[in-house]
Formats: sequence, structure tokens, C-alpha cells
Amino acid sequence: MGEIVGAGILAHAPTIMLPLEVRKELNEGKEISIVPGLRRLREEVFETVDYDTVIVLDSHWATTVEFVVTAQDRRSGLFTSEELPRGMCRIPYDFPGDPELAHLIAAQQEKHSTWITAIDDHHLPIFYATVNLWKYLGVEGKRWISIGMCQTAETEDNLRLGRAVGDAVAASDRKVLLIASGAFSHTFWPLRHLRAHESSDPVHVFSPEARAADEERIEWMLAGDHARVLDTMDEFYRFKPEARFGHYLMMAGALGERDLTAPGRLYSEYENATGTGQVHVWFDRPEAGFAAPHATDDSGDPYPYPFTLEGTR
Repeated sequence: MGEIVGAGILAHAPTIMLPLEVRKELNEGKEISIVPGLRRLREEVFETVDYDTVIVLDSHWATTVEFVVTAQDRRSGLFTSEELPRGMCRIPYDFPGDPELAHLIAAQQEKHSTWITAIDDHHLPIFYATVNLWKYLGVEGKRWISIGMCQTAETEDNLRLGRAVGDAVAASDRKVLLIASGAFSHTFWPLRHLRAHESSDPVHVFSPEARAADEERIEWMLAGDHARVLDTMDEFYRFKPEARFGHYLMMAGALGERDLTAPGRLYSEYENATGTGQVHVWFDRPEAGFAAPHATDDSGDPYPYPFTLEGTR
């Protein structure tokens, strides 16, 4: 029986891929804390914990009518970002995938009344929410797969995807590290203002209210109060969390939702990135393991899964 042996919400901000001298130039002569944080996370977790596969919940990969999980046997190539090619240009990547686990995740779709497809197309694009973290955390021989954010998904849909991940891991023989790759509040400064707000000092987060909402949720996570994070999602949506916080919701769904009480450990300070809130929070495996995923109740769904033209199962 497999299990998730560690999880975290991690920042992948483009600045982590810039040379040190450029990072310091943008940050008043100082290093941004999320870079040494990733190095410490690699040393203390990714090079230490016994695991087989890393699953990245990739907040930069947007799908529309279904969740998609990568199922290639291997992914390799050069990555240049369409968003910021100056800072993320021809980055080499090469790592094994986990087709068996990917297909097992997709096989949970009926159980959780959702849509999940495993895709093994080697031409499928890769995104920097995966590549940037792999460059810092990838260990030779460890499998990596990614799951995209469905842009039509609501809170319940993201939790269902997470439940599917948790059940698939439990049904496998894999030990998994789960990465929710993405930011907290996610509003950028307008272009003509942006250059004045590139420092990592959180005073540059887009608004004091967004900063306060981020810091409040970080404190709840550090205390293991994930129930409060989940219960206040409607309030947090006001501050436009990245990917509607789908990366965190999927992670929580895999780890028991309101039954998740694992306290977080900070691997960085809370920082700004051009208006957005960034931080690394890691959740170690509790002594008895993470809570089991919830069952899905689809009795209130307007269109039962799987939907047919007749609207019947």
C-alpha cells in the first residue's frame, strides 16, 4: 500500500531562475529567501526522505474540460517560458515519469465523480511551475508527474481531484511527495508601476489586505488548522489566489481536507514577487500518516457523472 510521505505549498516565482547577481540587484542587494529555502528543502527532505515519485500540482498549467495528469515514461527537453523568456530561457530538464501512477489517478474519476485524463504525448508542453522546482529539488532517479489546474473547476472539483490522487497513491506501491506549486494572493502591479515593486519585501505585496489574508492563512497552516483555511475560501477568493488556490485545495483533498492537522514548517520568509504573495510551507508526514481522503458525495450535482446526452448514468 502506498502513501504520501510529505507535502508542501511551494513558490516557483520566475526570480528563482535568475542569476544571483540579478536577484540581488532586484532585491536591494539581498538574496530572496525562497532560493536558499529550496536548497534547504532539498537537503532536508528531497535527499533524505524515502520516496519514489513527486506529484506536482501545477498552477501554471490550465486545462478546460477535465483535469490532466502527465503519463509519459520520461520528459526531457529545453524549456523557454512564453511569459518571461528573458529569465527562463532554454532550461534543460530530464526526468522519468510514472505512467502507472498517472493512469491509476485517472482511474479514480468515476469514484469521485469528476473528469481526469492521463496523457502520454511527449509533445505536451511543460510549465515553469514544474520545471523551476524540479531544477532545485529533482533528485536523479526519482519520478516526477504533473497535474494541471482545470480553469472551470470550483472548490469542490479541486478537492475531488485531490481525493482521487490520495486514493490512487494508497492503491499503489508508491511513496509520494506532493507539491502544491503556486502562490497565495496573486495580483500583479500594473506594468508602469511594476519596476518599483520587484523587491521581495512584503510591503510590496499588491495591497495590505492581500498581505494580511496571506499571512493569516500561513499562520493557520503552521498551526495545522487546515479546516479554517478551507472554511474561509470564499473570503480568500477576494484576493485572487493563484489558480483559485487549486494547488492547495488539491493537496488538502489528498490529505483529508478538514481532517488534515499536520502543522507546517516554513522554508522561506513570506515574500513579494511583483505584487504576489510567495512562501514555502512544508508538511511532514504525521507519525500515524496523513488522514485518508474523504469519499465524494455527488447527490447534489446538477449533472451526475458520467454525463451522457440523455443525462443518465
